[in-house]
Amino acid sequence: MTNTPDDSRYVFLVDDDANIRASLSRALNLRGYEVQAFASASAFLDAYDGTASGCVLLDYGMPGMNGLELQERLTDQGCKIPIIFITGHGGIPESVQAMKMGALDFLEKPFKQSVLIDRIEAAFETDQERRLDSRQHSQVRKRFDALTEREREIAMILCTDTGHNSSKQIARQLGISPRTVDHHRARILEKMNVGSVAELVETSMRAGLFEDI
Repeated sequence: MTNTPDDSRYVFLVDDDANIRASLSRALNLRGYEVQAFASASAFLDAYDGTASGCVLLDYGMPGMNGLELQERLTDQGCKIPIIFITGHGGIPESVQAMKMGALDFLEKPFKQSVLIDRIEAAFETDQERRLDSRQHSQVRKRFDALTEREREIAMILCTDTGHNSSKQIARQLGISPRTVDHHRARILEKMNVGSVAELVETSMRAGLFEDI
């Protein structure tokens, strides 16, 4: 699964029922979807490396590791692929817990194929947006890492102490001249590819640059 093309999107079907795997795989293939089917949560974990895009169609009640436990494992690994739960016996508490943990939906069998297709398309869109955000955030972090040590220091002040980030205030804090701060500010905006300090703050917040501060 590590060799899938970047533009491919997959439905990863995880269900211990062979009949369900066969029927859903067939129906989704006829709809033009690429389906990878697994008989257990552990089999999916062994095969999926987190790079292929798409969604997980996940049975809730499975022997061994159940669907909710697989969701927890993926969350712990930082994997954000959208999950659609399918179940024949899930109740409200289970669905609430799954949704709180980020599941896209919780469908009870039997469900209409049209409903499932709608959920899969929504999941694909969600996954695409998340991956785009991740790429953009990675680019922001690379630009930040390319700043000099002094520029990173000033950028951090600009973004985390917005009430005291004038050039004069920063100059006093760092023991340098306001003109030097102005020069660094201009370089920071240029290197970070933003047009203003406000845009720098917004970009850094979205990318989580200073979350630990």
